[in-house]
Amino acid sequence: MDPMSGACAIMSTMLEPVIEPVSLHGGCHCGAVRFIVTAPRVFTALDCNCSICRMSGFLHLIVPAQRFVLMQGSEVLATYTFNSGVAQHRFCRVCGVKSFYIPRSNPDGIDVNVRCFDAGQRYQMTVEPFDGANWEVHGPALSALSTHSTGT
Repeated sequence: MDPMSGACAIMSTMLEPVIEPVSLHGGCHCGAVRFIVTAPRVFTALDCNCSICRMSGFLHLIVPAQRFVLMQGSEVLATYTFNSGVAQHRFCRVCGVKSFYIPRSNPDGIDVNVRCFDAGQRYQMTVEPFDGANWEVHGPALSALSTHSTGT
């Protein structure tokens, strides 16, 4: 075995970034709804152009349900459904903000609105457009997001 090839392999491994999960806190505008989500420190959020996301400004991070904890506010949450009725759009009855919901694409997961994270938390995010206006064509591409820990 060439001793240099072993050293290169070790150096290569050491230089690869380790993405540790972080606990990100967030909630609605009035503070009645509070949550913690465990997510990668570096993730991709989706900016959907479907009617409800476009109108509400929701910026998506879909995570497995076990990575989401509702800390308070279950009693003030209302649910809105439309179209297929699968998505459970949860919003605060006090201030009207939808900080998370159960998505149609991943009914076993939670879709968190990145815009509802508390300010000053440390994470890196890239934003990619998602063509939700053409849901039947593009929706299936999201189906595995609630099983991944990467958030992308």
